[in-house]
Amino acid sequence: MIRRFAQRDLHYSRICVVLCCILFLPASASGCTIFAITPGASDDGAVYLGHTNDGVGKDWRNLDDVMITYIPPAEHKPGEMRPVYFDPNSGSDAAGGKASNSSRLILGYIDQVPYTYGYYTASYGIINDQNLMSAECTDYAKYEPSAEEGRRLFYSSELSNVALERCTRAEEAVLLVGDLIDRYGYYGTGETLIFADSEEAWVIEMCGNPEGNGGLWVAEKVPDGEIFVAANTFRIRDVTPGDPTMHYSKNLFSVAERAGWWSPSDGPLDWLATVSYGEYAHPYYSLMRVWRLQDTLAPSLNLSPYVEDSYTRAYPFSFAPDKPVNFSTALNLFRDHYEGTEFDLTKSPAAGPFGNPYRYLGPEDAHTNFQNETTIEVRAGANPRPISAIFCSYSYVTVVRPDLRKEVAGVLWFGPAVAYETVYAPIYANSEDVSPSYSTGSRLRYNYDTSYWTFALLTNWAMLRYDAMIGDIQQRQEFLEEMSYQMLQITDQKATKRLQAGDSAGARSVMTNFTVQRGDEIIDTWKRLTATLIVKYSNGLVTDPITEEVTEGGYPDWWYNETGYQYGPRVYQYKELRETPDLTYTGERVVVPKGSSFADIQRLL
Repeated sequence: MIRRFAQRDLHYSRICVVLCCILFLPASASGCTIFAITPGASDDGAVYLGHTNDGVGKDWRNLDDVMITYIPPAEHKPGEMRPVYFDPNSGSDAAGGKASNSSRLILGYIDQVPYTYGYYTASYGIINDQNLMSAECTDYAKYEPSAEEGRRLFYSSELSNVALERCTRAEEAVLLVGDLIDRYGYYGTGETLIFADSEEAWVIEMCGNPEGNGGLWVAEKVPDGEIFVAANTFRIRDVTPGDPTMHYSKNLFSVAERAGWWSPSDGPLDWLATVSYGEYAHPYYSLMRVWRLQDTLAPSLNLSPYVEDSYTRAYPFSFAPDKPVNFSTALNLFRDHYEGTEFDLTKSPAAGPFGNPYRYLGPEDAHTNFQNETTIEVRAGANPRPISAIFCSYSYVTVVRPDLRKEVAGVLWFGPAVAYETVYAPIYANSEDVSPSYSTGSRLRYNYDTSYWTFALLTNWAMLRYDAMIGDIQQRQEFLEEMSYQMLQITDQKATKRLQAGDSAGARSVMTNFTVQRGDEIIDTWKRLTATLIVKYSNGLVTDPITEEVTEGGYPDWWYNETGYQYGPRVYQYKELRETPDLTYTGERVVVPKGSSFADIQRLL
């Protein structure tokens, strides 16, 4: 059964914890990409939220961030308190870093409310049974304080969880998050959270307060008919007092002025420039992904991938798509390696002979602040940071569909491991369980029965012959997701009939059974596909398991040329061959008489 943390079970004994430097040990916050599509920007009035969790390590659950957890609704007695858990992913985002804590740590408690909603969460809150959705990405801020018991209790993960426990509307959620920051304090990296309901989407961005208490935050509504995109850099710019589409901490202007970050003489307070240095790791680490999604959905904007600096205003806070976004487009937005652009990761020499789009992370890819008030660190270089990253823990797209009863309308499409090769499994927001494969797992222990390793194994195997295997993967991926979509519509009807008959428990049972069974079916199908592709592409050969035909595919001609294959022993005059200038591989064979001189042969090379 799914691992659950019922609210009544979260009331542990108080633990005194002092966390002074723990945040800046090599933990690993998420380097994510997120989007929000408002009703007027979709083709059917649906609202979509998307999130890739590109992190490595344990999260607030003290669990590996590769799994999903269901928190059931609960009633609470007067006087109950809710514990607030420390998040080891709240510090630096060094790839491969280990969480520094060995047990779940409680930073403090807040008053509990009489009733909390059921919701799905992982590293961050995802969707609740009232169809309130959330997504998150990490940003660098000028001030990133450590957690401190009784003073700085909250990071974005627990903020998103509390909001899903207590709220039904997006604006309500951002106001609650802001109030929790003001009252209980904020620690860790800068953060962006999106909250969306069936009608609107709001963005709230936050960071620590250099004066010690509370925190700094600002929220902005995404205009209906537009789309919001973020990728590890703050996206809210000018803060306008009195604007009904904005909220912000009361201390924002005064703290920024006292810190020397902003002055009224500067004009409007630019949130991004005031509290951060822009990019997250190196030039274009964040902005290239923002450009890619905006350019994909609105090419008429003619956006350039090149900007003057990390404070550019070239990419708007939100934008209208050239055409309304449908379900298929939304579900596939994270499946991107910059294909068809000058940054195409499947085409460069680093992709190898078979178009492998994934790159091993090196020292120049580290998520460290490369600039400050007076200097900028010019590094040796780094690979482009794709939307679909090899270190992805999971990704998802949540949707609230119009013209359906509220109990049925919300769906989480959850994809374990790397976005490009995953299969998104449908999970009803009102489902009370998921396939066990999705609620367990760890990167540190291989277990083929967990959803993460089911998909991670095939992605890593595909990297051996990516250009060949990706076709097999996409064919099965598209089939499964299309079938899931059709099965979901049938289940909608079954659950709706139960609701119309007044059987809400029966409706939840229908949705839960579908969620669990469909997850099991997807995992089983992917295991069979993996077994087939292991046989088909083993040992550098291509073996048809049905006809038993074996093909020795070799390498593409350009790879032979680049790797010196043309200097191989094709003639006995090997020394002379090596000394032939500008020799290229042609892939052609010629026949010469025995005894031919090398000079005669050379004319044919």
